[in-house]
Amino acid sequence: MSFKDISVKEFEELMVKEDTVVLDVRTPQEEVEGVIPNSQLINLMGNSFSEEIDKLDKDKTYLVFCRSGGRSVTACKFMASKGFTRLYNLLGGIQAWNTRHI
Repeated sequence: MSFKDISVKEFEELMVKEDTVVLDVRTPQEEVEGVIPNSQLINLMGNSFSEEIDKLDKDKTYLVFCRSGGRSVTACKFMASKGFTRLYNLLGGIQAWNTRHI
């Protein structure tokens, strides 16, 4: 497997570490459902997704999330195919995050 599925608790522990990027792959319209602090939005469904991913530093750790965990799996697989090696997928996405933070 080219990425690891993690729980909200594990996500919280990793997100404070140095050289870690929290990556939101939802659409901009979905931000009304909540936002994880300091996350960077790169819309998986957008026309420039591939180009935006190519601009990222492959040496960093990426914590990827979407609404429920499906699109973030797709994003992680795509990023792994581009040479990213430290990828973590938030199980349950922002919905799981919100159950712990609302």
